[in-house]
Amino acid sequence: MRVLLAAFLLLLPSAAFAAPSDEDKLFTQLHDADSPETAHPLEQKLEGMFRISGSPSVDLLMTRAQAALGGADNGTAKKLLDAVTQVAPDFAEGWNRRATLYYLMGEYQKSLDDIDRTLALEPRHFGALSGLGLVNLQLDRKEAAASAWQRVLDVDPQNEGARENLDALNAVLKRESI
Repeated sequence: MRVLLAAFLLLLPSAAFAAPSDEDKLFTQLHDADSPETAHPLEQKLEGMFRISGSPSVDLLMTRAQAALGGADNGTAKKLLDAVTQVAPDFAEGWNRRATLYYLMGEYQKSLDDIDRTLALEPRHFGALSGLGLVNLQLDRKEAAASAWQRVLDVDPQNEGARENLDALNAVLKRESI
């Protein structure tokens, strides 16, 4: 019997025994925060963790892409972010940044595609979820936008921007239903 139990335990993935990651702990603290003032530093820590690719080369590409975005050089930013998504396809923030660029360029379907990739890699990415709300609002998909902002609040209940957007949109939807 002990041999069978030991053999069974060896077959289980090691993740079954892993302790929660620092990121998981921060997401739990964020979910349990009792005020926006408590949540804000946790959001910032998580955003900082999102930006860590694990590759100095990818981090450099991301820094340069951000500088290009800041200088309204969308062409350069796109080339750099294309390189990030090719070199590091499992880096959620690369997809998220490119989704933001596509949103700014008015290329909403491409933005949605990159948001989907971001959320497949990190379903709790509250920035991508907020972006999903904004893109859907631009496409006049009000219910989908409301759903996205509710998903932000499911992860980050103290997120004031998501709360304000959801409340305003719910008021519009209520008026439209009359």
